Order: sequence, then C-alpha cells, then structure tokens
Amino acid sequence: MPRVLLMSFVSFILLAAVRAADPAATPPNTLSDQEKKDGWTLLFDGKSTTGWRQLGTDKFPSEQWVVKDGALVHLPVKGSHDLVWDKPVESFELSWEWIVPKANGNSGIKYRVQEKKGASFALGCEYQMMNDPGVIGKDSTASLYDVLPPAATTKLAPEGQWNSSRVVAKGNHVEHWLNGQKVLEFEFWNDAFKAAVAKSKFKDSPVWAKDPKGFIVLTAHNDEAHFRNIKLRELKEVR
Repeated sequence: MPRVLLMSFVSFILLAAVRAADPAATPPNTLSDQEKKDGWTLLFDGKSTTGWRQLGTDKFPSEQWVVKDGALVHLPVKGSHDLVWDKPVESFELSWEWIVPKANGNSGIKYRVQEKKGASFALGCEYQMMNDPGVIGKDSTASLYDVLPPAATTKLAPEGQWNSSRVVAKGNHVEHWLNGQKVLEFEFWNDAFKAAVAKSKFKDSPVWAKDPKGFIVLTAHNDEAHFRNIKLRELKEVR
C-alpha cells in the first residue's frame, strides 16, 4: 500500500477509535450505540418537531418555535407558549445542549409540570438557563429557579459555544449538572428544601413540585434560545 494511502487509512482508524471512545464525538441529535443500549430516547432529531407541542394544546406554536441549523429555536417573541414533550415522566435523566445568545437572556427547562388543557403556561421546577457568566444565585444558570442556587464553581461555556446540561431525578433526589460538573443536589421536601421554598415565590403554591410525575417543558421566555441533543431516559430504580 502506498505510504500516503497507508497514513490516510491509519488516520481514519484512529479517528473512528476516538469517536467510539468519546460520547461527545457522536454527531448532534443522534444516539450512540451505547446510549441506545442504556435506554436513552432522542427527543429531537434536528429536523422535525415530532413529540413536541404547545403546553395545554395539541398544536405546535410555529410562529414562536422553529427548527434551524439542527436546533430547536425559541424566537424572541413575547407571549406564553411553552413547549411540552408529549409524555409525563417520574424518575428520569434528561440531557441537552443550549445557547442563549443575548446577554442576560433567559430560558430554562421545567420538570414536574402539571398540564391543564387550554393553559399554555404552568408552574414547574425550572433548571434556569441564562447568559450570565460569573453570576451565582437562585435565579442564575443551573439553579432551581428562585429556590436553590448552584455551586460557586458553576461556569458557562465560552460565548457562542454550546452549554451541556443534565437533570437527574431519582424519586426525591435531584441533581443539576452543567458542562460536566454537578452544581446542585437536593432532596424534594426534606427540611432544607422546605426552608428554601418558604423563601421563594412558590411558598403558597398547592401544585409546585408536589407530584413527582409530570411533564418536561421548554420555557418560552421573551428571549431567543437554542436547544439540541435533547435526550431522555426513564429510571426504574429510585434511591
């Protein structure tokens, strides 16, 4: 085999090996063979909006949400048009990538959402997504919005690059992850959690975080937000 062809062949083999060993090398909006074995479901294929609809309705809000360049994009349009995945879950692991372009732009993903027909907004436990580098608080990126702040070491990806987020919920135990780091961990309704909720806007809500089974919702705030690589697996065992 000619030297140039041999080197090209070796490079191809090495690249294939790296991609096999590194899940991050999997192309966006696809599942690796290992993820398929582990029970992951791809919630967005980069092309269609199958499985998603406006909260409280059977329709997709195409004037507010579009598919663009392999991402599910919320346009900077005012109004209440949260996007819901069409199957409630209880114990689960959810991972996704996101960009909020505008400085201090605001978005998020909610879980334990209870849907009401005709209502395109609902309370839920929100993993906050902000373009707020260096800010730590109970309404900053990766917080449990208005209840619990993330760790002081929480860091966003560089401007214009995708952030990687994850929520793990096993029974009452919850973890928030950002860019490979666990930044928040809590137990629903233990004493520390109750004390934090008592200081939040949800203190008098009869429904917020009460039912462990609920919907996953992409929040429609007024800012542009890009989502991709949205993956979910339901967890059978709880702690």
